[in-house]
Amino acid sequence: MLPELSREEILRYSRHLLIPEVGLEGQRKLKNSSALIVGTGGLGSPTLLYLAAAGVGRLGLVDYDVVDSSNLQRQVIHGTASVGKLKVESAKAKLMDLNPDIQIDVYNEPYTSENALRIAADYDIILDGTDNFPTRYLTNDVAVFLGKPNVYASIFRFEGQVSVFYAKEGPCYRCLFPEPPPPGLVPSCAEGGVLGVLPGTIGTFQATEALKVLLGIGEPLIGRLLLYNALDMTFDFVKLKKNPNCRVCGPNADIKQLVDYEEFCGVPSHDHEESDAISSFDVTAVELAERVKHDQLKLLDVREPHELEISKLPNAINIPLGQLAGRLSELDSAEDMVVFCKGGTRSMRALELLSSAGFKKVKNLKGGINAWAKEVDTNLPVY
Repeated sequence: MLPELSREEILRYSRHLLIPEVGLEGQRKLKNSSALIVGTGGLGSPTLLYLAAAGVGRLGLVDYDVVDSSNLQRQVIHGTASVGKLKVESAKAKLMDLNPDIQIDVYNEPYTSENALRIAADYDIILDGTDNFPTRYLTNDVAVFLGKPNVYASIFRFEGQVSVFYAKEGPCYRCLFPEPPPPGLVPSCAEGGVLGVLPGTIGTFQATEALKVLLGIGEPLIGRLLLYNALDMTFDFVKLKKNPNCRVCGPNADIKQLVDYEEFCGVPSHDHEESDAISSFDVTAVELAERVKHDQLKLLDVREPHELEISKLPNAINIPLGQLAGRLSELDSAEDMVVFCKGGTRSMRALELLSSAGFKKVKNLKGGINAWAKEVDTNLPVY
């Protein structure tokens, strides 16, 4: 039996009640519904705000990050006062202020193969607000195994994608992407950037699709992939078909349980650009500052040219990562070299490329030029 609405709720949702496709019964459906949102960042922000405002009765928030000032350009559920606080707690406070009549559950933990089924089991629908491939594949497989719809979205710079992967009625994410791209081929938003308003647009589409599924109205994006380009304001749709050979949702599926998704994708399942781990190929900013005083070092900056307008190191040469393979002849393999980027991710990929090409005297600046700005030259901005 669906829950009744209080007088206060009838007033709050009155604009919904006036829509024949929603009405009183539909609003009661929403009150009785639950949604799990994986990620409370750029995509999760508008999705959560609108699902809470719409009256979805229970929302689950999964994240284990803290709010950083660089998030505020697009993650509108958080504010300046929340910098340094847990994202799930910051988001919960905002949502409870927006709608105190709903239930908010927070999971301040990484979403992994060990806990994902337990977390997702009690929710009606899952929304993927992440930006890394391991968690995308994990979210998909959890949705398939539990028989739940998975509202998917991705964003990069000016472009976004949205679909509803629901194995009971159409394809799953693995039907479209059976294998992840090679590690490092697809840059993250931390590496390539994103227009601040874009996750708002795409996240709102996600919330729309979730509400349609929960209400049972309209035509959700099951079997269709929406492609959006903000620069020319165009929308394209790609028809998707269920892959009969899909290893997760096909008739002969051989993946019956969750796997190690970091190993499967070859990349870590987090959105941070730098890692706390120190490898034998790393040099810290403080160590590099001492070395440049005494040693002859080649500094190689693999960022994009427009990033040099933000910050740069004296005497460093700039060869963007995408051009490095074709410009190796400009470098001397006999020289001691330190490679750096913004936060350490691109430079690690550059180091791997250089090492495979025979460069043996190469180090990676851990944390990139941002670490240098924090630990050595505080006059440089962090971005």
